[in-house]
Amino acid sequence: MKEKILHKATDMFLNLGFKSVTMDDLAQEIGISKKTIYSHFANKTKLVEECTKQLFCSISEGIDHICSLHKNPIEELYEIKRFALLHLKNEKVSPQYQLQKYYPKIHGNLKKKQYELMQDCVVENIKKGIELGIYRDNLNIDFVSRIYFSGVTSIKDHQFFPVTKFPIVSLMDEYLEYHLRGIITPKGRQVLNKIINSNQE
Repeated sequence: MKEKILHKATDMFLNLGFKSVTMDDLAQEIGISKKTIYSHFANKTKLVEECTKQLFCSISEGIDHICSLHKNPIEELYEIKRFALLHLKNEKVSPQYQLQKYYPKIHGNLKKKQYELMQDCVVENIKKGIELGIYRDNLNIDFVSRIYFSGVTSIKDHQFFPVTKFPIVSLMDEYLEYHLRGIITPKGRQVLNKIINSNQE
């Protein structure tokens, strides 16, 4: 039952927002009493914490799997972006924003873990791209990996990028292209243009 509650709660939080979903809503959706939920989770904060932890773990595993396929580094970044968007339900109501506002401690811990995961992944991606001659060999790897993470985090700020003006899917596409065009070689540009053209077909 605990797994069922976690699964449904995660789904509702991502679709409707962490603040918007109440324990009553969740109980009604699953068809159980609130008491049953509280027998597994002491309060809503604990439930939110467990949901974000589980979501982070499944995204981490998915990203590790994509990295283990040894794809071309440019393709790899597009695969990771697709996978993350799928898992985050395209962030329709910005659960990230609600998490930051109403559960700052959980958000802070999650951001730290996301940074560590992405830092390793992006550093490896850059090194591989340089080796293959599709990223410039004079890159400051530490700077590029940090600025990439900083950008990914910043574009989720709805004050700067309101969803009405910047739908998350096209925003992520534009940001990824912006990042890659700054670090690729002419050989890398051919790979990138091929991916962009095939995505538009």
